Amino acid sequence: MKRIPASALALALMLLAASCGQKKEAPKSKYPVVDSLMSVMTLEEKIGQTVLFTSDWTVTGPSMRDNYLEDIRAGRCGSLLNAYTADFTREIQRVAVEQTRLGIPILFGYDVIHGFRTIFPINLGMSCSWDIPAIERSARIAAEEAAAAGLQWTYSPMCDISVEPRWGRISEGSGEDPYLGSLIAAAMVRGYQGDDLAADNTLIACVKHFAAYGAPQGGRDYNTVDMSERWLREFYLPPYKAAVEAGAVSVMASFNELDGVPAHANAHLMEEILRDEWGFDGFVVSDYTGILEMINHGYAADLSDAARLSMNAGLDMDMMSAAYMNHLKQLIESGEVSEATLDKAVRRILEAKAALGLFDDPYRYCDPEREKARTLTEENKAFARSFAAESMVLLKNDGILPLKKGEPVAVLGPLADSKDDLLGSWRGAGEVEAVPVSVLGAVKEVTPVAAGAGKVILVIGEPWSWSGEAASRSDIRIPEEQRELLRQLKKAGKKVAVVLMNGRPLDLSEESELADAILEAWYPGTMGGYAVADVLFGEVNPSGRLTATFPRRLGQVPVYHYMKNTGRPYVHPEAKYESRYLDVVNEPLYPFGYGLSYTSFDYSAIRLSADGFSGDGSLTASVTVTNTGSREGTETVQLYVRDLVGSVTRPVRQLKGFERVTLAPGESREVRFTLDRETLSFYRADMSYGPESGDFLLFIGSDAATPNSAAFTYEI
Repeated sequence: MKRIPASALALALMLLAASCGQKKEAPKSKYPVVDSLMSVMTLEEKIGQTVLFTSDWTVTGPSMRDNYLEDIRAGRCGSLLNAYTADFTREIQRVAVEQTRLGIPILFGYDVIHGFRTIFPINLGMSCSWDIPAIERSARIAAEEAAAAGLQWTYSPMCDISVEPRWGRISEGSGEDPYLGSLIAAAMVRGYQGDDLAADNTLIACVKHFAAYGAPQGGRDYNTVDMSERWLREFYLPPYKAAVEAGAVSVMASFNELDGVPAHANAHLMEEILRDEWGFDGFVVSDYTGILEMINHGYAADLSDAARLSMNAGLDMDMMSAAYMNHLKQLIESGEVSEATLDKAVRRILEAKAALGLFDDPYRYCDPEREKARTLTEENKAFARSFAAESMVLLKNDGILPLKKGEPVAVLGPLADSKDDLLGSWRGAGEVEAVPVSVLGAVKEVTPVAAGAGKVILVIGEPWSWSGEAASRSDIRIPEEQRELLRQLKKAGKKVAVVLMNGRPLDLSEESELADAILEAWYPGTMGGYAVADVLFGEVNPSGRLTATFPRRLGQVPVYHYMKNTGRPYVHPEAKYESRYLDVVNEPLYPFGYGLSYTSFDYSAIRLSADGFSGDGSLTASVTVTNTGSREGTETVQLYVRDLVGSVTRPVRQLKGFERVTLAPGESREVRFTLDRETLSFYRADMSYGPESGDFLLFIGSDAATPNSAAFTYEI
């Protein structure tokens, strides 16, 4: 059969002509080209659109096939990951458009997680900025760069809430809180997809990993997840939902099982919740070989069985398992999967391609001149530097910081002169060669560096490969040799400012005692060396606040701010029969929301507009925040709420609002929060969602441990 031309207009007209004489049906898509294609596609061509393979450029898992170009040419593969640059993607796109019967363009995807060429702080780090507009801008810049390199699809944002610091991929998310995580997820979707998905600088966002991937037992990657439906809905699902409501076009299934069913065949997640409840109309893609792995789970008998289970559960696209390519035709012919089910999947995928404008111009993302002009620009790097500094959290400061320019200082530690570790895991197409300077190099530009100086900048933590996928740790302490270096420096009488590079909350119980200052820098990205120096020498006043709790000991894990009170709460330090440890207090080393500044802030008592409210009314809570220090600083004012009695037990505190305020020395500002019915809503005993009448406490302060509280009531 002669191949139909790839021009969108000609394609639509010829396909419509090809279907003349057939029974007319009302269009099923807002894109006529999709209906036209669906009317003439063979079963094999439909199946091909559900297949996603990797190129030989880079791989993120076990490679399954190396003849992807032949698969594209034969119509067996409709999307590709790990292929970028304008020239490379253009050549591959030409195969799809000019050497296949229907000329359907390829969709190119890649892990653009915290930047593409210009790398920003790891996601856990950027969340510590609590700066939603800046986070959205980082995703916008990443989309600009990636789209100019031929990409149209990013496997981000990762919306997995996690209270598990052993899990390596906690670095890739936004921490432990569903409220903040939801705001960040939505911001990243907006940043990637922009206002017009058909523009040439947008990426389709992919909400991952659906669902609850961040709660693996033992903190071990890919492990089993088991939790109640109530806990799932209240604390794990909200960020995914927020991303979907922000317009995300795709969702990725998670490697874990949930309630005994692998997510890749979990119809409760993909059909009942995602599509029926949330109204998601985009497509769902598997994770890398996720369908194949259901055999190891003990849920599928073989690959054919896995393909049947996944497609019938609502999973539209198969990444790397070749399950759909090799088995869907037989499953449809045998009636085990209906062609109507396949049609739904294909239609969703084609609509995504149409939304990107690929049927209008399949080469719109393949412009080498645009790629050069939009990549690693001075503007992008300037933002990366300021954003990295904004994401850093000052955990301790006994007066050593900020350092004085021109004052000799020693810079030590295994990560001090490492450009590689600045980038962290999931670094997109970021290259070490694009990193202008290490921490050591940046400090040298500011002040003499002398080995025998009395003050030391000690750059320690985890090598970048110790976090990310398949990088779980059973010990969350800094390596022993690094801790010994700190001990020896203190023994020698040095003043030590520790700079941490790491991708998870750590056990810093020893470091917090020995160090004179601790700056949590995470893996700060391309401009991270300069950003660290900016904070150390006071060019930037640190304003980051933790989004994941730091325990005193690994044995406290999981520890997080919305824990329950129990029937025997820890009250008396000497009491035995309370929910406590014998060898350590319950409180974490650094609570959620914590972070210091080079200035200080004072909070007034909380003022309420009334003693309570009812129905659809509201209540205003306000405080006056004053900068009582000597320099300008930014404070993140945080609101927490506690429902004292409920039809099911409620957490001791839940984050319900925050506002970042920048104040000059001596300046005061009133910060106001409005509480309404939604603020107090939860999944009640009968699993209905809403508030209950009763007594409440609210807290407003600088972190989740703030004692600044007020009481109010609510009546339905």
